Amino acid sequence: MQGKARTITVTAAIAAAVLSFIGGVYFASDFGGASKIGPNAARADTAQDDAATRPASKADANTVELSETQLASVKVEPATERAFPVEKSAVGSIDFNEELSVQVFTPYQGRIVGLFASVGDEVKKGQTLFTIDSPDLLQASSTLISAAGVLELTSKSLQRLKGLYETRAVAQKDLDQAVSDQQAAEAALRAARDAVRLFGKTDEEIDRIIAQRHVDPILVVPSPISGRITARNAAPGLFVQPGNPPAPYSVADISTMWMLANVAESDSPAFRLGQEVSVSVMAYPGRVFKGRISTIGAMVDPATRRVLIRSEIADPGHELRSGMFANFVIRTGEPVRSPAVPFNGVVREGDGSMTVWVTTDRRHFVKRTVKTGRQHDGYVQIVAGLRAGELVATDGALFLSNALAIAAQ
Repeated sequence: MQGKARTITVTAAIAAAVLSFIGGVYFASDFGGASKIGPNAARADTAQDDAATRPASKADANTVELSETQLASVKVEPATERAFPVEKSAVGSIDFNEELSVQVFTPYQGRIVGLFASVGDEVKKGQTLFTIDSPDLLQASSTLISAAGVLELTSKSLQRLKGLYETRAVAQKDLDQAVSDQQAAEAALRAARDAVRLFGKTDEEIDRIIAQRHVDPILVVPSPISGRITARNAAPGLFVQPGNPPAPYSVADISTMWMLANVAESDSPAFRLGQEVSVSVMAYPGRVFKGRISTIGAMVDPATRRVLIRSEIADPGHELRSGMFANFVIRTGEPVRSPAVPFNGVVREGDGSMTVWVTTDRRHFVKRTVKTGRQHDGYVQIVAGLRAGELVATDGALFLSNALAIAAQ
């Protein structure tokens, strides 16, 4: 009996232990433990819980699906590969070519009696700008008339003495003296003609002065070059002197103009003498004027940290004006080929990043962040984030961004 009682007691203990183990497993399952026995089952349940609480993927959050009516608001085109020139740009201003600009002074003092050109007039070389009543010309012309009279007198005296000498009526020394006087008179007349010629008188005019014995004190001051009158400080009755500023007139050859620009110190190593430049001005939208760099400043402005670049611009039509605001672009390297998207296809986000909208079926659009580079002819260079041939929204990209923002609210 005792052995049988012990057997029943052991069996009851084993049964209690089994029931306790099963109860613990059930308890753990109900209160956050593994729903199945074993570590693999526990990991599977944990993965399911994470999936249930994880938010939507980033791709889904940046996707916009358009309805049939909204498709008309977006234009889709493949990204193309285009050549982007390596260029530097700067702003500057147009000025006269000072190497072809002349200040016209009177060569002799006098009082202005006539003006024949105004600011903005086109003049030719040798065209009269103004005239002055010159006492120096009056003196030179008087000396010319006197020298001509002396030469005429000494020439007649020499001819008379030659006749007398043939008849032995005069001595040799008298004839020699007459020859010397006549030669001196010729030299004096040549000097007098040269003096009058310095005033701009031609040989015909000088001969007329001698023949008529009339002194013309009016000195004509012509333009030394062909060009445009850029300044006039002359007025009738104004007394002018050689080299006394301001000059009565300023004339500039406007077949070429200067463009003066100040470029950043960091960009200055990219510029070289003789490089071609393309210049545009607001007065002529869409027009491009060609030129070349003629001067690179030898110093950096300590206040602005910029370097002066001077370019000589061809202007055969005389369209540019001094003081015009100008933009210039210069090619500093070989063009770079990259994927490109029109301006309207790139959106600047609030954080400063640049994005495009990519699609494969022309209905579902995914926002993609890209790295942009240069801009040229209405296109933006895509340095990274997009391949040539991918379909992108070229018009309506901003509409897609706004639609995404509204959906996220």
